[in-house]
Amino acid sequence: MLTEKNKLRIFKQIPTEKPNTPLLDGINSPSDLKTFSIKELETLSDELREFLLYSVGKSGGHLGGGLGVIELTIIIHHLFDTPYDNLIWDVGHQAYPHKILTGRKNHIETIRKKDGLAPFPSRDESEYDAFGVGHSSTSISALLGMAIGSKESNPNKKHIAVIGDGAMTAGMAFEALSNAGHLKPNILIILNDNDMSISENIGGLSNYFSRIWASKIYKGIKKSGASFLKTLPQAHHLARKVESQMKGVVAPGTIFEDLGLNYIGPIDGHNIKELKDVISNLKEFDGPQFLHVITKKGAGLDQAETDRIGFHAIGKINSLKSNKPKQKKYQDVFSDWIVDMASFDENLIGITPAMREGSGLVKFSEKYPDRYFDVAIAEQHSVTFAAGLACENKKPVVAIYSTFLQRAYDQLIHDVAVQNLDVTFALDRSGLVGEDGPTHSGNYDIAYLRCIPNMIICTPSDENEARHLLTTAFLHKGPASVRYPRGIGPNTKINEDLDPFDIGKAKLIIKGSPKIIILNFGALISEAKEVASSLELTLIDMRFVKPLDEEILKEYLSKADWFITIEDGSIMGGAGSSVQEFCSREGINIKSILFGIPDKFIDHASREEMIEGAGLSANKIKSKLKKLL
Repeated sequence: MLTEKNKLRIFKQIPTEKPNTPLLDGINSPSDLKTFSIKELETLSDELREFLLYSVGKSGGHLGGGLGVIELTIIIHHLFDTPYDNLIWDVGHQAYPHKILTGRKNHIETIRKKDGLAPFPSRDESEYDAFGVGHSSTSISALLGMAIGSKESNPNKKHIAVIGDGAMTAGMAFEALSNAGHLKPNILIILNDNDMSISENIGGLSNYFSRIWASKIYKGIKKSGASFLKTLPQAHHLARKVESQMKGVVAPGTIFEDLGLNYIGPIDGHNIKELKDVISNLKEFDGPQFLHVITKKGAGLDQAETDRIGFHAIGKINSLKSNKPKQKKYQDVFSDWIVDMASFDENLIGITPAMREGSGLVKFSEKYPDRYFDVAIAEQHSVTFAAGLACENKKPVVAIYSTFLQRAYDQLIHDVAVQNLDVTFALDRSGLVGEDGPTHSGNYDIAYLRCIPNMIICTPSDENEARHLLTTAFLHKGPASVRYPRGIGPNTKINEDLDPFDIGKAKLIIKGSPKIIILNFGALISEAKEVASSLELTLIDMRFVKPLDEEILKEYLSKADWFITIEDGSIMGGAGSSVQEFCSREGINIKSILFGIPDKFIDHASREEMIEGAGLSANKIKSKLKKLL
């Protein structure tokens, strides 16, 4: 889509030396861009792209999305009066260039690190971040609220949202578009169409965008139409009439027009002049405007343009390579399990809401393409779709991040649990996730799942338990979930069979003092073992939050003075609370100490640093127990 006049500078590799960026160095805020010529803006785009490559190479983080919106970011800040004008970046993967241009250039290497810049736009971090994001498809709803909220007090205030084509596959985005078409506020929605979310885009809407993009006649007419609007801005009504007629003749659908928005596009999202010409005119239009721009995810880096999934996010390029054998992550354990289980049960269906790679479904999708469904960024649909499959005696497995299942809570209750349907939920990224911060931490799944009737909750403490509890949940006739963390476990040897565990049965790990019992729920087993061993306490690996192993609890807690629970989840409403409730029901008079994630959002850091900050490291637990006991 790049024109001959506006070819991007292409980098063959990520620079390891800090680049020379004289124009960028002179920018302390977006106001410094206001007087730049087209040529200077194009030069700035090259400098910003090179600096982004260098800085993300040093820090690690999201890369592909930011590379694709360099020119768009520059033009938005050149034309609009941020932070007075509201600018929202949907999800926020692509907001690194925005952060660099808004006074955070010298801190960008701290992004995603403890006490450093947030991984996504954050209202607490900068006045230029109009809305905090992290989950997709929220930008249009927030923008609409801002536009209506400021209509009387600040009628000249502009409101802009940048949303990707992947995020547009979610129902929430279309709910907001429909409402915008009804309310008719003065807003600008920019669709950043790079034909890519994290995995490949899926669904009819993606095909719709592809048909628009592929229409060369339409592109030519649209370019002429944009020029017409530029040269005759006073003839707006005539231009709109011609525009509507052109769309009626050549557009492969007018879905946005039908919703009540003025659709313009597609235009080249890497052409500085074209972006400026079109957006400067749309600034003056009344009502909701919808601008469709075509970009390349990873634009400007040869490898990133070729491997858009692999370069969605990267690690530090100068980190030392380890010679140790690669240890399996929990998502790899799930990946192996679902392929093996699918060969055992032909009714198994794998479902993911746009997280094939992240959830470990690549091998399954390749081996069983007819039994694999990526439903796009549509978590609510994924759960009810699974419910429908279960009604026809299929065995759906929904592979979803804990934090994303929150978006389908009503469907989980109403469509699955109330009907006691046979759906298995593989909850990846449960607990504290690390650098992506509080929007992605899966802290609440135990609390929000255990209050739902018919639901089984499994909490494996290592890789082997993860495999066998997945089997346990899958073979159970009803709703069941297995939660496991991001990354690696304690490197436990995995028994490759598909044998289930007995539902609701715990395992004694260390027999120590009968007066103090540690109950471990899930991934912090190494910390629990260290605490139990050093303080000579009894340790039980519970394996299940729901149902609890009531027999072992009665046996040990009825004779003990204290029980201690350890979980990588919210203390409030968590596994420890379930044990307290059990003791209350059974009349067991015992004192308790609950270790888990406290009632606050823990900022981004490494997973180990977040665990330390939550007071869940072995040393922190031992220190507190020594004081209290």
